[in-house]
Amino acid sequence: MRIVIAGGHGQIALRLERLLSARGDEVAGIIRKAEQGDDLRAAGAEPVLLDLESASVEEVAAHLQGADAAVFAAGAGPGSGTARKETVDKGAAVLFADAAVRAGVRRFVVVSSMGADPAHQGNDVFDAYLRAKGEADAHVTRQQALDWTILRPGSLTDDAGTGLVRLEAHTGRGPVPRDDVAAVLAELVDTPATTGLTLELISGSQPVSVAVKSVAGN
Repeated sequence: MRIVIAGGHGQIALRLERLLSARGDEVAGIIRKAEQGDDLRAAGAEPVLLDLESASVEEVAAHLQGADAAVFAAGAGPGSGTARKETVDKGAAVLFADAAVRAGVRRFVVVSSMGADPAHQGNDVFDAYLRAKGEADAHVTRQQALDWTILRPGSLTDDAGTGLVRLEAHTGRGPVPRDDVAAVLAELVDTPATTGLTLELISGSQPVSVAVKSVAGN
């Protein structure tokens, strides 16, 4: 498969790139800074220099041509303000989905956030983040040309992955290592029977492949 990842230098994306390239997939990661390219190459991915805050749908679609799947894993990051929640967490996600439709890429997986909700109340930056993610997810779910799956992990940790997770429509809050999020994403990309599902993810007791198979087709 050829898989294009938005936010290619993110902590989850780099883990995902290593997993996908190790299993023989062709992986491209979209990055904003040329100096991030070496990290992607080390992970087995082809760096694509493109700013999703300023690119057009046509420009993004050109890089998605011929891809078998697209993964949105970009984020403005914890140090960013409300404005970039709108331009990255919402705007870039909407742009990437529209570009996938334009390029004819059906399989589309989103890294969202537990609690994402376009109607979320509050004035803090994190409240704006949850609204932005919720609005982006809502846009994706309206795209009939996409075979989408939305993944909403709990609290992300840098602990070593265990390969054991809980993946359901509603898990309740809890932590999950970034390693395990990446492992679930790799399985989801390859499991189109999860199309149309919004799934929450925390650490649990099921092996990743079993957890993904158990929700597929539901």
